[in-house]
Amino acid sequence: MLRQFELVERIKAYDTDVDEDALNRAYVFAMMAHGTQTRASGDPYYSHPIEVAGILADMKLDGSSIITGLLHDTVEDTDTTLDDINGQFGDQIGSLVDGVTKLSRIELQSENTRQAENFRKLFLAMSEDIRVLLVKLADRLHNMRTLNFVKSSDKRLRIAHETMEIYAPLAERIGMQSFKDELEDLAFEQINPGARDSVVERLRYLRDEGGDLLPRIVERLRKTIHDAGIEGEALGREKRPYSIWRKMQRKNVTFEQLSDIVAFRVVVSNLPACYAALGVIHGAWPMVPGCFKDYISTPKPNGYRSLHTTVYGPEHQRLEIQIRTQEMHEIADFGVAAHWSYSAGEERTSLSDGRQYRWVRELLEILDHVSDPEEFLEHTKLEMFQDQVFCFTPKGDLISLPSGATAVDFAYAVHTDVGDTCVGAKINSKISQLRTILHNGDQVEIVRSNVAAPSPTWEQFVVTGKARSRIRRYVRGRERDEHMRLGKAILERAFAQVHCDMSTKALKHAGSALGRKKPDDLFEAVGLGEITSMQVVGAAYPEAVDPTSVPPRSKPRDGSAGDHAIPIRGLIPGMAVHFSNCCHPLPGDRIVGIVTSGKGVAIHTIDCDTLQQFEETPERWLDVAWTVDGEAPDLHVGRIDVVVVNEPGTLGAITTLIGRNNGNISNLKFTNRAEDFFEMRIDVEVRDLRHLTNIIAALRANESVTTVERVRD
Repeated sequence: MLRQFELVERIKAYDTDVDEDALNRAYVFAMMAHGTQTRASGDPYYSHPIEVAGILADMKLDGSSIITGLLHDTVEDTDTTLDDINGQFGDQIGSLVDGVTKLSRIELQSENTRQAENFRKLFLAMSEDIRVLLVKLADRLHNMRTLNFVKSSDKRLRIAHETMEIYAPLAERIGMQSFKDELEDLAFEQINPGARDSVVERLRYLRDEGGDLLPRIVERLRKTIHDAGIEGEALGREKRPYSIWRKMQRKNVTFEQLSDIVAFRVVVSNLPACYAALGVIHGAWPMVPGCFKDYISTPKPNGYRSLHTTVYGPEHQRLEIQIRTQEMHEIADFGVAAHWSYSAGEERTSLSDGRQYRWVRELLEILDHVSDPEEFLEHTKLEMFQDQVFCFTPKGDLISLPSGATAVDFAYAVHTDVGDTCVGAKINSKISQLRTILHNGDQVEIVRSNVAAPSPTWEQFVVTGKARSRIRRYVRGRERDEHMRLGKAILERAFAQVHCDMSTKALKHAGSALGRKKPDDLFEAVGLGEITSMQVVGAAYPEAVDPTSVPPRSKPRDGSAGDHAIPIRGLIPGMAVHFSNCCHPLPGDRIVGIVTSGKGVAIHTIDCDTLQQFEETPERWLDVAWTVDGEAPDLHVGRIDVVVVNEPGTLGAITTLIGRNNGNISNLKFTNRAEDFFEMRIDVEVRDLRHLTNIIAALRANESVTTVERVRD
């Protein structure tokens, strides 16, 4: 454990202007506050905040960050209050301590929800000051270094998974590669100890077999660049076990097949020397095709800059070499912390302002679009992808996205409004589907429409948290609107049937009785099928409805639309109403609705066999009609079975006939093949029943068609 004067001297070595008195007071305050508390290891608890402060000092952070490290657990784990911190160390320190506090006192229903809420608060805090995240990472790093002392294996595993899924990617996001590597490896030791031990043993064997191979290669690299007149040094570093194991899994190769277990670095004096050294290395040894990356001209989102190349180097070894300046080298290890400067006030302000980092801003946007903390945690994990692809707008602006991102992800990365209104994409000047996966270097132009809106189907293929949260928010909003519209229409007819007025007063009275504060909440509950219309009418006018009576069946006996039929025209399919796949109802069919709790209304044809299942629940039947003015909704799917003669040109003739009659085939499946005949099932998008009937008649008139029947199963 660092002693008080050792910590102060370490900080003064790089910051002579640090407030030494405040540091000393914070050191003593932490010791006094934690008192006789001990850690799982048996060490005094105050050893933890002191070690955290030491980690922050190794990063050469400012005095405020280190004082925060000393005090970060006092509010959570002792009797100290935030007012005590503010009073003794100022509001800035108090704000930082408050941001880092784990918030374990929040009473939530589940451990997952507690974790999600904590991370939500963490992101809000670090959006104001990125130093909150730096202290939090140092806190987690020391906890991981001492995790073996925690007795509960379940708790160790939970903390390790949390570190792997959240903290290590966060460290990577701000460019702190050394933190990321150590956090991942420490978590790997808990999650898969057998695999890690195997990699460690193989590394030990490799070192024993190779002898002084690593120093020889490093010396050869150093001599090669020096002979070319380039000032610099060569370094070699063995990769951590988790990094090696992950590459083995990703590439599906054995340990012996890996060629980059050791990463070699050439650190030069300036930017031009990077490219000069690259030329010298490629001139000395053959380059491995497809293994060159230029992160200097196109930096990673976290600010990482370096040249990466792989060559068949000295002693016939395949070497991965990274070429960078000293500044790039420091940023690669410590990320945003390496930008900290004590001589330039502007840089100090820049580091403390977390809002300058685009990914932090995107996480804040996600906060606005999610419905609960657990959903935020899910989308946050999506944003933590480490593998990136770099694409360009038509103007040349660089957009970085997770590997596997689509054109929709790109649109939302440009701007939320662009994503909401996109209808197509041009990728490298070629019209492409919105679900097209993007690759490095793609130029993407988003085609927009003012009347477009996000599609619920997009959620099936987007990979960024920002896109998914926005789509979900839109869908939730539209679903609520649709359920309210449907519920209001149902209630209007229910009140009319009993000759009662659906006044605001009546709705408020019913809502109060049924646990719904607002009329809109009541409409939504009815539209969702959570509350029946008769329950609402009975709550509003108890004298008008006998609560013990069975509500009359809403379906008229002849299957025609009654006087109180609910028009479904204008309701979006898939939200408040669902067209059943068992009978594929079309405008023109006689239909009935079946209310399903939590899902809205399923529309069936009046002769659908499925309706027999609901004979004993008449309260779920709903009298519905396609429209009140004869207009049909958009296209619907009609399903037909076709038997055709097995001869050349038959399939082409059938598809041509359907197209000529303005039908669009959405699916075609061969259900039986014989020597003379083929049977097929075809789904056709049509306007209404008459449209499908015309297509069936045209098919029956073709000499190659034996039979055509509409499917009702």
